[in-house]
Amino acid sequence: MRTLVVGEEALLVELGTAEEVAALHAELLRRRDAGELGGVRDIVPAARTVLLDGVRDPAGLGAGIPRWEVPRLTSAQGPLVSVPVRYDGPDLAEVARLWQVAPDEVPAVVGAVEFRVAFCGFAPGFGYLTGLPDRFHLPRRATPRPAVPAGSLALAGEYAGVYPRSSPGGWQLVGSTDAVLWDPEREPAALFAPGVRVRFTQAPA
Repeated sequence: MRTLVVGEEALLVELGTAEEVAALHAELLRRRDAGELGGVRDIVPAARTVLLDGVRDPAGLGAGIPRWEVPRLTSAQGPLVSVPVRYDGPDLAEVARLWQVAPDEVPAVVGAVEFRVAFCGFAPGFGYLTGLPDRFHLPRRATPRPAVPAGSLALAGEYAGVYPRSSPGGWQLVGSTDAVLWDPEREPAALFAPGVRVRFTQAPA
């Protein structure tokens, strides 16, 4: 773990793994809710870092965090969201080939995983979901698509994600959902937020 003061009121914590990021993020939220972090406004996880903004004494907090006992994150922590998916993606057959399963077995592979939103980015409402076992990690497409339809369930590397709107993308598309990932009129606007657990269920044909 390494801590870096950023400007006057921010602190960046660098960690070694996504699991460490998730555990520290949960502990920071707990401490903020308990009133132990002063005026910290935002806690933003990324792939291997957590950024805290609104820190009154970044150097002091940066010296203290490495001495914390951060509990391991349990699978039951965080709200659970179920997202129904139609497995109709154009890359379904290729993903099945890479996984060495039949195409009709892909829904069972994905459905068996309890994903967790590690961090958000790329577009409003897009969550990077971790949880895929190593043997199911996938390469990105050699040629990205100029437009991926909104609601597409996509896989790349160790991540899964759902495109909240049409945009270019190079991930492998295995299915689609009618779930609304981003709605500014909703509270919260994003269906996926860091720490949320996600299950993909198979929608009726």
